[in-house]
Amino acid sequence: MKERSSRTPLVRQTDPAQTAGLLDFTQRWAECCGRRRISIDLVDAVTDARMAQKEYLQAKLTQFLREDRIQLWKPPYTDENKEVGLALKDLAKKYSDKLECCENEVEKIMEEIRCKAIERGTGNEHYKTTGIATIEVFLPPRVRKDRKNRLETRLHITGRELRSKIAETFGFQESYIKIVINKKQLQLGRTLEEQGVTHNVKAMVLELKQSEEDTRKNVQVEEDEQNEAKLKEKRIQRTKRGLEILAERAEMVVDPETTPYLDIANQTGRSIRIPPSERKALVLAMGYHEKGRAFLKRKEYGIALPCLLDADRYFCECCPELLDTVDNYAVLQLDIVWCYFRLGQLECLDDAEKKLNLAQKCFKNCYGENHQRLVHIKGNCGKEKILFLRLYLLQGIRNYLSGNGEVACDYLSKAHQLFKELYIDPTKVDNLLQLGFTAQEARLGLRACDGNVDHAAAHITNRREELAQIRKEEKEKKRRRLENINSLKGMGYSTHAARQALHQASGNLDEALKILVSNPQMWWLNDSDPQTNNCQESPSQESINQLVYMGFEAVAAEAALRVFRGNVQLAAQTLAHNGGSLPPDLQFSAEDSSSTPSTSPSDSAAASSASTDEDMETEAVNEILEDIPEHEEDYLDSTLEDEEILIAEYLCYVENIKSATKKN
Repeated sequence: MKERSSRTPLVRQTDPAQTAGLLDFTQRWAECCGRRRISIDLVDAVTDARMAQKEYLQAKLTQFLREDRIQLWKPPYTDENKEVGLALKDLAKKYSDKLECCENEVEKIMEEIRCKAIERGTGNEHYKTTGIATIEVFLPPRVRKDRKNRLETRLHITGRELRSKIAETFGFQESYIKIVINKKQLQLGRTLEEQGVTHNVKAMVLELKQSEEDTRKNVQVEEDEQNEAKLKEKRIQRTKRGLEILAERAEMVVDPETTPYLDIANQTGRSIRIPPSERKALVLAMGYHEKGRAFLKRKEYGIALPCLLDADRYFCECCPELLDTVDNYAVLQLDIVWCYFRLGQLECLDDAEKKLNLAQKCFKNCYGENHQRLVHIKGNCGKEKILFLRLYLLQGIRNYLSGNGEVACDYLSKAHQLFKELYIDPTKVDNLLQLGFTAQEARLGLRACDGNVDHAAAHITNRREELAQIRKEEKEKKRRRLENINSLKGMGYSTHAARQALHQASGNLDEALKILVSNPQMWWLNDSDPQTNNCQESPSQESINQLVYMGFEAVAAEAALRVFRGNVQLAAQTLAHNGGSLPPDLQFSAEDSSSTPSTSPSDSAAASSASTDEDMETEAVNEILEDIPEHEEDYLDSTLEDEEILIAEYLCYVENIKSATKKN
């Protein structure tokens, strides 16, 4: 389809008329939604508009060049000295007429495209002959000029060496930046080749503090910034350790009354059984996601992104069937794209479209066609529309920045329509607050009940009662499971063996005991429980005599008692099941248990530091738990303030395009 155009430039100069036009459109759009006037900083609005419209124009020109099979780095657009040819000016006029844009602006952007193409070609030749690769470095948003830069390096260097090189080249403090390549944090100890870094790859710099030049203005400010950056790095490390501890507890049996742990629940709030092989990865994935979302809420995007990317990595360790049946993975894709966009680095995410399409597909699989499955489970789908609003908004932004104005308009219109449906009258929220509900409960309840205050109040009350009952039942189930495991441990079985048997028996203690008796190989499932892991140096003669009295050989009796740490009952059952001797695998275990580890000279030092380590672990866990939302539908709650402004801005941009095309 031919691109419609007008004499209104798509990229305009900053002037009062432009600013007024942007705000007038924003006000008209807000008023049609019954909204207050949106407050936008004039300088930021104009700057963002120019950047967005320049990206749109650059994408359109790149599209035209591709369609016309024009290679700007070759004659007649580039001469033998790699200088610009006169033909470029004629081509710029042709395209400016086609787009009805400012000819000088089009020529300027085309020259940028030509220079980058030459630079890229030169880099390719250089890489072929020398093996020195070029990395395109995307700097943080505060770097207003030349945010995209090229850096040459060999690929056998380590991630730490690359970070040092980037810091030195672009004026950062090495300890206070993180590098993201291929949607993964750069690992400092491994080489670039080992991490899949290739020639012409994109590297994004995340900064944990402001520049040295800024902080030198005041010594105290510099110290504060450095302390803040160190604090942020410690927070990231504590996040990692806290989630690892909670993931380990998910594999253990802990007392819910005294020990914090993470559980995985379905949409109604009930715990669900996950295969042990995937449970730890899923807990880590969901934990990192929640921590990343907490940073997103605080608009700390530079810290949020590493958490979200780690969550994506752990989700990928789960089976595809699981990811297709839960919406967590889809929500994560939205959050990753949103974070890149908020960092001003959406172009650094090569597969943004793929992630958004994946989210849309996952929502469809999870919620059903037209949300039938969701309505069947929860009775409504009003709250989940929030996710689709953000999906359509991001799809609209991505298409606009890719030069697809009409497609962007369709997505943004969908987002606009959903915003009108999801907008909540503040007075209704106030009414529910006066009834004792929280603002979050009020928003979620009103959206679930199409804005009806009475229905929302009843909905919130019923949900509170349901959750209280579910939590009571889940707590009782956890207590019973702990009691059953302790019962089996009291019979001499390890915690690991007890857990596995109860899992196979669906929690039935009698059935679990039968499984253990019928499968003697499970009796030697070891664990780290110090109470059940104390290997005796030598069984007592009295215990050996008891087994000999039962008719077993003295050698076999002693070996069995070593395996089962002196437990006569388990030793007798095992020998009886195996004709008076240990099975081969347990004979090997007996040999291992016969050697008692010697006491290390550092044992006393380790004991003295145990209390400190425990305090640090408690701090790390508590910091994670603080960011795990109490409400199970927290991810569906939003005031929509950010989305409101972005919808207005980008509708304004596409409105400019539509106005231009009508004049054509």
